[in-house]
Amino acid sequence: MLRLAVETPEDWWEVEALFDLAFAPGREALSSYRLRQGTGPVPELSLVARDEDAVLGGAIRVWPVRVSDAQALLVGPVAVHPTRQGEGLGGSLIRESLGRAREQGWQRAMLVGDAPYYGRFGFRRLDDVVMPPPTNPDRVLGIDLIDGAWEGISGAVRPWASVGDDDAAPQAGAKD
Repeated sequence: MLRLAVETPEDWWEVEALFDLAFAPGREALSSYRLRQGTGPVPELSLVARDEDAVLGGAIRVWPVRVSDAQALLVGPVAVHPTRQGEGLGGSLIRESLGRAREQGWQRAMLVGDAPYYGRFGFRRLDDVVMPPPTNPDRVLGIDLIDGAWEGISGAVRPWASVGDDDAAPQAGAKD
């Protein structure tokens, strides 16, 4: 049985090693990583899954970003250790993190990923949202955490703490 818990500072390097294993050390060159610079993940939404022996089986991190002036969550990376794949752990991490995001008042979330996989969680293509290049637009997906949250939202995704932003850190329950 795996237990989901909020990632702690003590988990950081073990989670980083898992992400390197799952995505290769060059993962930080991806455009989504540029959006994360200067901002930490949302602590309450970034989770680890450990078994009864405290062995890390999976992890998810979630980051605040902006799409034009709208606040959003950038989900990922999410990774499952190769020895735990096929058990539904990735789905459990995604569902739990998004559920917590809804409880905290976040309105929308997005990610860069495969539509057939993430579509089963409610993610759909965001035609009017632009990730930094070289992101494939077909892989830019979003989910409404409240009904209609992505309606009318368009433009470039940018880091949470961009020049001129008044609020440099996300505030739970104070979204849009």
